[in-house]
Amino acid sequence: MIEEMEGTDEEGLWRVEPLCSVAELDDFEHLSRLLDRPRIKIERKLSFDERSLSELSGNLRLVDDMYSPAVGRSVLDTPASSARDWFEPHGPHPMIAEAWDALRRSIVLFRRQPVGTMAAIEHASEEVLNYDQVFVRDFVPSALAFLMNGEPDIVKNFLLKTLLLQSWEKKIDRFKLGEGVLPASFKVNHDPARKSETLIADFGGSAIGRVAPVDSGFWWIILLRAYTKSTGDLSLAETPECQRGMRLILSLCLSEGFDTFPTLLCADGCSMIDRRMGVYGYPIEIQSLFFMALRCALAMLKPDAEGEEFIERIVQRLRALGYHMRSYFWLDFQQLNDIYCYKTEEYSHTAVNKFNVIPDSIPDWIFDFMPSRGGYFVGNVSPARMDFRWFALGNCIAILSSLATPEQSVAIMDLIEGRWEELVGEMPLKIAYPALEGHEWRSVTGCDPKNTRWSYHNGGSWPVLLWLLTAACIKTGRPQIARKAIDLAESRLSKDGWPEYYDGKLGRYIGKQARKYQTWSIAGYLVAKMMLEDPSHLGMISLEEEKGKKRVIKRSASWTA
Repeated sequence: MIEEMEGTDEEGLWRVEPLCSVAELDDFEHLSRLLDRPRIKIERKLSFDERSLSELSGNLRLVDDMYSPAVGRSVLDTPASSARDWFEPHGPHPMIAEAWDALRRSIVLFRRQPVGTMAAIEHASEEVLNYDQVFVRDFVPSALAFLMNGEPDIVKNFLLKTLLLQSWEKKIDRFKLGEGVLPASFKVNHDPARKSETLIADFGGSAIGRVAPVDSGFWWIILLRAYTKSTGDLSLAETPECQRGMRLILSLCLSEGFDTFPTLLCADGCSMIDRRMGVYGYPIEIQSLFFMALRCALAMLKPDAEGEEFIERIVQRLRALGYHMRSYFWLDFQQLNDIYCYKTEEYSHTAVNKFNVIPDSIPDWIFDFMPSRGGYFVGNVSPARMDFRWFALGNCIAILSSLATPEQSVAIMDLIEGRWEELVGEMPLKIAYPALEGHEWRSVTGCDPKNTRWSYHNGGSWPVLLWLLTAACIKTGRPQIARKAIDLAESRLSKDGWPEYYDGKLGRYIGKQARKYQTWSIAGYLVAKMMLEDPSHLGMISLEEEKGKKRVIKRSASWTA
């Protein structure tokens, strides 16, 4: 290893020192030399997604042909995207240059190498808290922006650095966390006296509620696959270190226990919704990310002695997880009507109401919200409990990972269009709908003053979700929805100082505790713009249908409108 850990500090953060043994240093230098070899030019047939995108948008560049000598450019240089002809008829939007400048100012250096982007840039007049740290989930849209702009080095550095942090022993109080857990975030600590830099990582010991980040490992695997697809460079994913890192993450999720469902049991606050919001159990966000990470790992794991076992377990889990989610989490008009008529207390393997959902527990709002055309994956399903709330991230990832069938993907987009005011309003995109209010808010959130109704995670509007919505729109052949959402964002984001989130039923007001110049709000906008300009970028974050399934996407008349 390149660093050694020197215990933990009082705040539950792990300090990573720059000291290392000669053997460890030799190992790291060997890995660095291996990864610095010239990238391999991959010649392969078009995947289904790439063929579909080519048919939709004309003569697009293939994902693996996007690599050019410009990749070696420093991330501190002027973006290549600023010189491109953007799809706006009157030239590039002025927000693009501003966004790239802000994104570059957020870059965090460790020993003169870029290793990520901090959560928020402007915090001089505010309490910093942890907004100066590099969050794994927050960095994903930044990483995609750099990859789409031909700058993969910062992404590779980030992947390697977090992989090294994974190897440390992790304890909260006297309890040892699983070996595969990745940090929620890390920061660089500068010591002027010693003229040294160290990394300090948070594995959940300092988080609200002290919950480990379940989503970090999934995002890491998804980002590794995006890096590979964007650059055509297989050497990083094929290193023993990355192969072992994936296996460690997967071993946490695929271990046998008392589970009777293929879904992953989680605590509240283990993902983007990192506060108590009643998503404990089997939240859709985690299940969608889990499904996507399994499919990405399946494509990257080597079928060697160690990898073969994991490959077999992944295939079995994907089959069970896909069936479970599509059967029991899916809700449309017909399914809602069926649940409304459910019998209860069925004791048999032939039971229709397999989770014993009580029809009287169906909330009143869902009957008016559910359109005749459209549907979505509900927030949570567990014994005698179904959370009917809409969660944007989980449903968008379901489309991108092909967890959603083609028909379900179309239905999700129909729902967004049909319930535009509720789910998008004046600022995309509602993280959850509807908001918890009154007694329900008090009992579910514990009277959380930050998650009041229509604020933050409780029905707030998050601009970062724009990139996920855009990707889902492109995959389903509905770019007009993305264009409409981007237009809304461009009317406010820059003028408002790139807030973290917006409040209110329509997302009209800047969040009461929102940080300005939130990096993933900035990066999410850039990724959305670049994907609409060149839809072939979608290939790095989208997965085609599983083999044996045929998928048809009809070209939208508004694609070139």
